[in-house]
Amino acid sequence: MWNYLLPIVLLLGSNVFMTFAWYGHLRYTDRALWLVILASWSIAFFEYCLQVPANRLGYAVYTPAQLKALQEIITLLVFSVFSVLYLGSALRWNHAVGFALLVAAAYFLFRD
Repeated sequence: MWNYLLPIVLLLGSNVFMTFAWYGHLRYTDRALWLVILASWSIAFFEYCLQVPANRLGYAVYTPAQLKALQEIITLLVFSVFSVLYLGSALRWNHAVGFALLVAAAYFLFRD
């Protein structure tokens, strides 16, 4: 069971770092672009330290398509929470529909 869960846990952590690396600087638009690029790359290093093992370990129990679907769904969940709590952005009904369609896509990827 742990073989199936560990990649998901690592992907979750990876996506937290990735989301801050890619979007965290949006609260600091007054900072120089070179500075936020440097900060983003610094944060992204830790994202890769989790992402690469997640994919390596996950490949033993998931297909590449399943790994990608897991990653995308986790990304959307993490980004949704980040967007609301950190950026103060509202999620609307059309976002929920789009996310639901992606979950439906993952369902079909995991079907035998």
